[in-house]
Amino acid sequence: MSSVSEALPVRRGPLVVAGGVLGAILLSSLANALIAVLAHAVGAPDDFDPLKPAAYIFLTTLGVLGGTVGWVVVRRFSRDPERLLRRLVPSVVVVSFVPDFFQFGAGEVTGVVALLLMHVVVAVIAVLACRRVLPLNSAR
Repeated sequence: MSSVSEALPVRRGPLVVAGGVLGAILLSSLANALIAVLAHAVGAPDDFDPLKPAAYIFLTTLGVLGGTVGWVVVRRFSRDPERLLRRLVPSVVVVSFVPDFFQFGAGEVTGVVALLLMHVVVAVIAVLACRRVLPLNSAR
């Protein structure tokens, strides 16, 4: 038997949602900064533009915002948002790798591996934030 709290929809105000999204952007950007520093420490060239803060912070912000919009659409219109997101999130992350693979042509392996890791980290943080501020049990 389910508890009463599971049956009742959870409502989150816009400030809570905005705070969660902003927190995800900040935490993801900090994690990506650490990844960039480590990548440079193990051999990624300093002039590898995607590992510069302006590039990865901008793209991290776009990724979190885009992921959040997708989350909202899925939770609103899907009959089984949990199941759909379980398949959709990894698929979108893999597709997001495609532009990074073109960096291999420049001969940069360490930087590209760092970028791929950044995508995964941003996705994990964004999903955790969305689960907290936009829970799937309140989709309807």
